[in-house]
Amino acid sequence: MLPTILDLTSLQDAYKAGLSPLDMVEEIIARCGASDDPAIFITPASPEALRAAATDLLAKAPEPNSLPLWGIPFAVKDNIDVAGLPTTAACPAFAYHPQADATVVARLKAAGAIVIGKTNLDQFATGLNGTRSPYGAPRSVFDRAYVSGGSSSGSAVAVAAGLASFSLGTDTAGSGRVPAAFNNLVGIKPTPGLVPNVGVVPACRSVDVVTVFAATVGDGVAIRRIMDGYDARDPFSREATPASLSSVRPRIGVLDGAEREFYGNSQVKALYDAAIDRARSLGAEIVPFDYAPFRQAAELLYSGPWVAERLAAVKDFLASNADDFDPTVRTIIEGAKGYDAVAAFEGRYRLEALRQKTKVEWEKVDFLMLPTSPTTYTVEEMQADPIVRNSHFGRYTNFANLLDCAAIAIPAGFDADGHLPAGVMLVGPAFTDDALAPFADAMHRAANSGMGKDRTAALPDKSRVTPEAADMVPIVVVGAHLTGMPLNHELTGKGAYRMKTGRTDGSYRLFALSGTVPPKPGLVRDPSFAGNGIEIEVWALPPAAFAHFVQNIPAPLGIGKILLEDGSHVSGFLCESHAVAGARDITEFGGWRNFIRAANTTT
Repeated sequence: MLPTILDLTSLQDAYKAGLSPLDMVEEIIARCGASDDPAIFITPASPEALRAAATDLLAKAPEPNSLPLWGIPFAVKDNIDVAGLPTTAACPAFAYHPQADATVVARLKAAGAIVIGKTNLDQFATGLNGTRSPYGAPRSVFDRAYVSGGSSSGSAVAVAAGLASFSLGTDTAGSGRVPAAFNNLVGIKPTPGLVPNVGVVPACRSVDVVTVFAATVGDGVAIRRIMDGYDARDPFSREATPASLSSVRPRIGVLDGAEREFYGNSQVKALYDAAIDRARSLGAEIVPFDYAPFRQAAELLYSGPWVAERLAAVKDFLASNADDFDPTVRTIIEGAKGYDAVAAFEGRYRLEALRQKTKVEWEKVDFLMLPTSPTTYTVEEMQADPIVRNSHFGRYTNFANLLDCAAIAIPAGFDADGHLPAGVMLVGPAFTDDALAPFADAMHRAANSGMGKDRTAALPDKSRVTPEAADMVPIVVVGAHLTGMPLNHELTGKGAYRMKTGRTDGSYRLFALSGTVPPKPGLVRDPSFAGNGIEIEVWALPPAAFAHFVQNIPAPLGIGKILLEDGSHVSGFLCESHAVAGARDITEFGGWRNFIRAANTTT
């Protein structure tokens, strides 16, 4: 018997106890068939497709939990490509049939996850409320009169209703966080550029982010890490430089004075104040800060020239199909025609001036804790005033991508009647994605609000995020730094520990470099090669030690993202391709340790 909410720990434990992915997909088929919300999915995967995916997984990886997301069902917002399913962006006339998965979907599938369908959204990801779709308005899992939040509406409801273990959304203004708050979920919003957007229909291309809805912080972070990794096909993709935060007594910025705006919702205000008390009880130093420059930056996203990016994404389609747009979405996007290149530069100047002001506030704190949304509305209320009330939802979310922040949205409990949930966000500077996780997890557990619609569910201890794990930076080693090899002391001497062993993806070759002391190999990826992978170890280093370690790596070696056999991308040792010209190809040995052992045997 599977639990109501299909968190990773519960499902993986069920697989360990004998559940088959074929059993799981039958459960998903039954749950979707029994759902009372017909607006969650735009295109659900067919029962035949789900059974085929489970069968294919068993053929590829028959051992339970042998891949990080083995048999884990997930839903995908319908502005993210999934091969075999149409991408509509909630506009039927715009629909197309992608030939390939988006990068993030491909990585999750390679890790063993199974797509259960494409979910509803505010059309062209323009909105935070979930009512702007011709496919209907998904509703809060706690009260069908209320909005689900948007634009990633169906994605959040699918997880909160127990139809998927996790789901993908996108977040430009808060779309990966507001629906989490309204459905008692965790919303993981990565630093812009950390997760690639290849295969994603853009809203505002320069600040769009693919997000994760999950039952727990631990689940969400684990999934995000599988999606991480540079992709040169995305012009805004970046290599991560993990940033640390104080894990002893973090300084948390909270709203003060006139900036505490809840639009008359005293219930959300009370839950925010209770969250501040919980943070204090967990050892945080509570620091009031001036939100004004953040709010002013947030206003630029819809009341400044950035709205022109929304027009840039669909200008040709709008020119020929204006009548196919949701009226509110069309009004917003057509408003971009009032901006010119001068306005774009003036907006950029304004943003940078505000960024300077926010630096003063960042010096006071390690990260911010804000209401995810200051209020909520019924569907009827939202449709009566769709633009103004939608803007209320984004008061505390809109700045995050413009100012290059990481954020994790977490449940903050239910109102006094136990009726509707609210949430808070932890927001940190760029690349604090992992560093925010331990405190976010502790706050979620202290809220005792359950997971999704199961408000009494206990959060599994296995998904707990510890500061020690979050503060360490993983690195893949393939040669002289392996356990028992001559340079392993350079890791152990810096406080590193071995996380796991494994193999690369089959597209890597290994070469014995000449003239290196001690002897070292060179790992090079060859996309046309289909081998069995190279033996690796993944070690975890403290951030400062990682920086020092990388600085001392000699040419022609360097650090880049390595694709592992489980589908994850982890930073590790790679070799410049010119350096292996004429070097001995030792790929057949399967790893450096085997090669050294064979060489010692023959001498």
